[in-house]
Amino acid sequence: MTAMKPKLQTLPPDLLSLADYARLAVEFIAPPVEAWLEGGSGTGQALRGNQAAFSDHSIYNRVLVDMTRGSTATHLLGLDLHHPILLAPVGFHHLVHPQGEIATVRGALDTLMVVSTMASVPMEDIARAAPSPLWFQLYFQPDRKDTLRLVRRAEAAGYRAIVVTLDTPVQPTSLAAQKADFVIPNGIEAVHLRDNAPPAPLHVRDEQSLIFQGMMRHAPRRDDLEWLRGVTPLPIVAKGVSHPDDARALLAMGVDGIALSNHGGRALDCAPAPLIVLPAIRDAVGPEPAILIDGGVRTGSDVFKAIALGANAVMIGRPQMHALAVAGSLGIAHILKLLRDELELTMALAGTPTIADIAPGALAPAPSSFGDRSC
Repeated sequence: MTAMKPKLQTLPPDLLSLADYARLAVEFIAPPVEAWLEGGSGTGQALRGNQAAFSDHSIYNRVLVDMTRGSTATHLLGLDLHHPILLAPVGFHHLVHPQGEIATVRGALDTLMVVSTMASVPMEDIARAAPSPLWFQLYFQPDRKDTLRLVRRAEAAGYRAIVVTLDTPVQPTSLAAQKADFVIPNGIEAVHLRDNAPPAPLHVRDEQSLIFQGMMRHAPRRDDLEWLRGVTPLPIVAKGVSHPDDARALLAMGVDGIALSNHGGRALDCAPAPLIVLPAIRDAVGPEPAILIDGGVRTGSDVFKAIALGANAVMIGRPQMHALAVAGSLGIAHILKLLRDELELTMALAGTPTIADIAPGALAPAPSSFGDRSC
């Protein structure tokens, strides 16, 4: 992999937002890796829609509100957190930093990190370096023994929940990554899959589909999730949900939370932005179940809008890789501080002292009513 600039040890004064990190990251990430990281599936419709969805909402400013009791603190699945901004599961952190996920978790000083099945550092090493709670993101493996081994390792290492991803039984490679000839470099691997049984050769008959009868052969099914619920006492969050009927069904099967996600625009190209489906899913499941969203969160006002529409917390994916590439652990801690500061400022001006005070009434009517787009 092409050698890139060394990580920043001090932050320049003009590094003031997640957009600044995204702009600067291209100097610190090899071009094929950058193509893989930034790419979406198909035409990129879902990828573009994730951020665009936030622009369809405005926030009322409110006056004469006592903010002296203000706090971003929140409670989520048994954890007391300083704020509702989490690090989403992203694989292969070694692609942008020599310490990989160790550097990431060391910067997660006041929030939790969701560690990916596709991490390039063992989950036990990440746990030993972690200053805050961890969740483990799980992909079902073709052999349940391999899936169970991952769950037991997460339990033994002190992970506090399992986030099971359901929306990518098949995952298209982005056109950008294909055009850049991206491959995982030698020396970087998904270490959690190292001990898995070798995958069986994918054979289909001439009249069969490589996708339907081939790749989808080991796609997770209802009985897999029911089995998972039966083998672990940890809270389970089902990730990759976009339809109210699925959300209701998953909760009926015993999951403890729902994560609305279109895999950062890397799965179904025409999938709706999580923010768009959030109100309908909150209406469908009621006020109690935990709902998280990821995809397109770039500012504290984005976090505010997600909470106002029904989310309990948000997760950030690509921005953590930008920060990790630019400044390592320092960058991770900095983007979390930036988002928390922006969220506090938004809450102060919107007259919502606590996370619990952020409600749908904090958002103004759709910008089309005013003939303009919001911030």
